[in-house]
This record gives sequence, structure tokens and C-alpha cells, in this order.
Amino acid sequence: MNPDRTTAGPMPSIVVLAKSPVPGRVKTRLCPPCTHREAADIAAAALADTLETVSDTPACARVLALDGAPGAWVPDGFVIVPQLGRGLDARLANAFAAVTGSAVLIGMDTPQVSRDRLVEAMSALHAPDVDAVLGLAADGGWWAIGLLHADPRVFIGVPMSTDHTGADQLARLRSLGYRTHLLEELQDVDTFADAVEVARVIPGSRFATAINTLDRAEIAAG
Repeated sequence: MNPDRTTAGPMPSIVVLAKSPVPGRVKTRLCPPCTHREAADIAAAALADTLETVSDTPACARVLALDGAPGAWVPDGFVIVPQLGRGLDARLANAFAAVTGSAVLIGMDTPQVSRDRLVEAMSALHAPDVDAVLGLAADGGWWAIGLLHADPRVFIGVPMSTDHTGADQLARLRSLGYRTHLLEELQDVDTFADAVEVARVIPGSRFATAINTLDRAEIAAG
């Protein structure tokens, strides 16, 4: 497969798929040990760190595909589009459809993502022998995906939020003929133990501060 590269801009866009950090609607798997308010504060910190990193990364455009209402936490320079679709597979497909040309999409569950990692993903996507990039997550999911153009076939029908979603997504890309470059695996934040582990990687971040202010951090760390 060799999609028409002439439609891509000078560099890919970056899309962040996220939920507004509203108590009871985000990071509910952190409860317990967290309260819904604490889980929302952790989600807000993860999102703020992620958006700051994206703001600092050169891109054709920066898009926030948002489930919920935007707030003052959205930095300047982001185009906000609503998430559309009943399932996550449809929401991912529609997030890519909102962008012209190539794009790399990430979520809000890897606040440790760095500018260098995003630049690497965008550079790899435009390599001559690459049609897609995929960053697998330690829990069996994935943390990033990049395409040269929107293609709903990449997502529709792929089982989401399982311990084999990453493998299923890679298999789908390959079944479509996409030559896929694998990015470095990252730990995403699903449980409180995950959150403590990620916080250790990025001391001084908003996310680490949100975790370290909770007395339960020491308990979860063992």
C-alpha cells in the first residue's frame, strides 16, 4: 500500500482524543482508591501535560477531539472538534476525518509523552516505506497511531479497550496493506498503580504532583 503522499501537508497534524475532566466521567477505574473528584484532578493533570507537550511540538495543526465541554485548560492554538460516533472505533475514525492530510493521534493517558517521541512518530510516518505508525501500550492497547490520510477501515470493528486491542489494531493495519512502523512502547494510565508508575517517570510534572499529593500513592506503590 502506498497512499498518495501529495495530499499531506509539510508535516502531520497532531490529534489529541480526550474527555473533559469531569468527576464521575473520567478515570473511573482509579476509584477506588481515588474519589471521583481525585480521579478527575488526575485526569486534568494528565490532559494538561499532554496538551502542553503537543503545543511545544511542531505540527501542521493541533486538534483536540473532545468528549465534553472545553474549558480554560485548552491552550491557544488548538482546533476543538467534538467526538462523533457511538463507539470508540467510530470516534477514532471521525477524529481522523476532521483533519486534512496526515496525522498522528494520541490520547490523554500517557502524560509522559515527550516532544521527541511525537517528532519521531511524525518523521517515521513520512518515511518512504511507511504508511502508518503505531505505538503499543504495556497493557495490550496502543497509545499513538498515525495515518497518511483518514481511512475508517482502519478502526471500524476493531475491538477497543481490551488487552489485545494493540495486536488487533496492528493486524487490521497489516490486513489493509499498511506498512506499519512500530513506535516505542509506553505505559498508559488505567489503574492507580499505573498512575504511580508513570508519575515516577515525570517528576515535577502536573501529573506527578497530582499523584504525589494523595496519601494513597505510598500504599499503591507498595
